[in-house]
Amino acid sequence: MSNIIGILSTLDWLIFGLVLLLTVSSVIYGHLKHKQQTHSDDHSVLEILLMGRQLTLPLFVATLVATWYGGIFGVTQIAFEKGIYNFLTQGVFWYITYLIFALFLVDKIRSKNSLTMPQLLGSMFGPRAAKLGALFNLFNVIPVAYIISVGIIVSSFTSWSLPFSMAIGTLTVILYSAWGGFRAVVFSDLIQFFVMCLAVFLVIFFSYQQFGGLSYLKLNLPAHHFHPTSDVGLAQTLVWGFIALSTLVDPNFYQRCFAATNSKVAKKGIIISTIIWIGFDLCTTFGAMYARAAMPEAASSSAYVDYALSILPDGLRGFFLAGILATVLSTLDSYLFLASTTIHYDLFHFKKISTRTSHILSLVFVSLVGWLLAMAFEGSIKVAWKTLGSYSASCLLVPVLFGYLRPGKISENQFLFACFFGIITTTAWRLMPLSGLWTNLDALYIGMLSTSIILIFPAKITK
Repeated sequence: MSNIIGILSTLDWLIFGLVLLLTVSSVIYGHLKHKQQTHSDDHSVLEILLMGRQLTLPLFVATLVATWYGGIFGVTQIAFEKGIYNFLTQGVFWYITYLIFALFLVDKIRSKNSLTMPQLLGSMFGPRAAKLGALFNLFNVIPVAYIISVGIIVSSFTSWSLPFSMAIGTLTVILYSAWGGFRAVVFSDLIQFFVMCLAVFLVIFFSYQQFGGLSYLKLNLPAHHFHPTSDVGLAQTLVWGFIALSTLVDPNFYQRCFAATNSKVAKKGIIISTIIWIGFDLCTTFGAMYARAAMPEAASSSAYVDYALSILPDGLRGFFLAGILATVLSTLDSYLFLASTTIHYDLFHFKKISTRTSHILSLVFVSLVGWLLAMAFEGSIKVAWKTLGSYSASCLLVPVLFGYLRPGKISENQFLFACFFGIITTTAWRLMPLSGLWTNLDALYIGMLSTSIILIFPAKITK
């Protein structure tokens, strides 16, 4: 994604600025509402973490959809390189998981009346399980991929280095996330939801107008772009199916279910969100395929944005960039907020400082860790995504599902031993030099197999 300042017209800048102003206004409104709702320290915690459990259906859908799509650079890169494989691995697998969550888990989650996912695990297994769950939670929501994404955007506007751009973009999110609690995040997501959905639709609309439909793509793309597994193979494709199952232990879903006014709102909200995600995925997948057909030599990591800017008219280029920025920020703010919540509420209870102060300090700490990890992954969104996302699925997913399916039948020791064994085997498999057929066996499979074996044994073995 090259420097784009010279591409934008005055009208583009005006529209881009108006969208940002509208987003800032929504944050201020959320902050004012937050102050009105905060009366006591207990109420303050509920308000900061869950918006006082006042999340209605429209707000639930907007914040869930917006939060779940910060990885647009990673998704469009996969679609540019692999075609409809992206829709299967980043779409269909996940839709199945969303529906499982809505139909089978929402009522169980809401019945516990918890504030966070680790607190829920504590009620299911015990206090040590809550602490371990909090560590997994933190590992899962440190937003490395989204810090990289916001850095790419800032760098394209300023020509600053990627590390410095990541720092500036993340600092901006810290400021408004710390200001108004979860309520400010939700209201900013509401604006970002509409902008991001319309932005990706515009790319498809103008692509069809300029190049035509499927016949153009088939004529100008490799054949594997139209095969569900592309040139990757079934084993590696199915890895994404198991990573998608990590949604069943994803703290963003849990937080919004806890914050909903009731279970009915949460169920309907997830189903409606899934329908919207299908449309969004179709737009990003085929938009990136149009980019590959029109600009085959472009860098896959930035081709989608470069292509969109080349076909959109004045004004809409600015709106599209605002949509891309909204897509990233809406996820980055939610992940930073959840990570800080995990530190100051689930892992540590800072008794000598206020909830707000501990929240802000935790935000800063998590942001710094996320920035350092982004540097360690050398700016690769796809690698960061797959590496960090697979640990939740491989180590925590099976024990939690066993807890839902067999409530009260799994001891805390068994839960802990299964999770720790999953961590050890997953990490060991990643570090082992593999050859032959073993190279196609992802560490995620090993971790899930390990935790399953431990949970099948009688509980007394792991006491």
